[in-house]
Amino acid sequence: MGGMKLVSSALVAIALALPSAAQVKITPGPEKAAIAINGKPFSDFYVAGEMVTKPYLWPLRAATGTSVTRNWPMEVTDDEKTAKLDHQHQRGLWFAHDSVNGIDFWNNEAKPIPPTSPNAYKSPKLGRITLVKLGPAKSGKASGTLAATFDWTDLQGHKLLTESRVMTFYADKDDRRFDVDITLTAADAPVTFGDGKDGAFGIRMRPVLQEDTGTGHIANADGMAGEKELWGKPSNWCDYSGTIGTEKVGIAILDNPANPHHPVRWHARAYGLFAANPFGLSVFTNDKTQNGAVTIQPGQSLRYRYRVIIHPGDVKDAKIDAAWQRYIAGK
Repeated sequence: MGGMKLVSSALVAIALALPSAAQVKITPGPEKAAIAINGKPFSDFYVAGEMVTKPYLWPLRAATGTSVTRNWPMEVTDDEKTAKLDHQHQRGLWFAHDSVNGIDFWNNEAKPIPPTSPNAYKSPKLGRITLVKLGPAKSGKASGTLAATFDWTDLQGHKLLTESRVMTFYADKDDRRFDVDITLTAADAPVTFGDGKDGAFGIRMRPVLQEDTGTGHIANADGMAGEKELWGKPSNWCDYSGTIGTEKVGIAILDNPANPHHPVRWHARAYGLFAANPFGLSVFTNDKTQNGAVTIQPGQSLRYRYRVIIHPGDVKDAKIDAAWQRYIAGK
């Protein structure tokens, strides 16, 4: 009998130890979920709270632990004290758009934080992306997944869309790789995503990685480099890399071939913004005869999928072309 108790105790101990042994560990909470990879913090997914007007992943860290996304306005680190602080709505990584039935879900902060201009946050046509459900979350040895559901509403609470999101994080050794799968479903009325500049799948880089004032370099799949050359151009992927101290690091966003309007156009700026925008056309081509707007009827959906790779080195070192081939092969 005593032996059976020992065996049972051992089995319980093993079962309790299994979650901590997972290489991707996801821990949901009331306002955010923590993601750890290979025993190190990777990011937090912020989904609720007074200042969370749309969900965002922050910070994004390289495999070395180095943060590659801007910290303001959540906090101000030493390297940001002398940087220009602007666009407070650009937090970590997010998905939104500036014109959804004329409502702005991109520039949608609740109130301005100095030194950001207050003018952008006084419009009555601001929207809010509100948490409905966080989870399920699944940790695992090779990968982990986190699901979430949100409502896109106006300030009066009327729902335009339901967003269903699944994020899959992988336990790579040298990179930090994850996939984002977003489905947007219209509620009780048609929804039009307007031909606007500010959208949709965005990342804000650390000041030291900016192209204009830092060490940053922007490149796309077609060999274009720098904001002036590639801004608004369609491409399978885009990469933003630079040097933090002595560490070379970068981020690539890969646009899934099944996405509407693939290859996506890139709203990539020298000041550190880096976004895939499937709705911009006339705004990028300066041709008013073209229109990138998309309308879905009640119950209809749009699905957008992206892969993000935080890598050591620049775009050539990281072999993003080869990473793209693996992505489209389903690997």
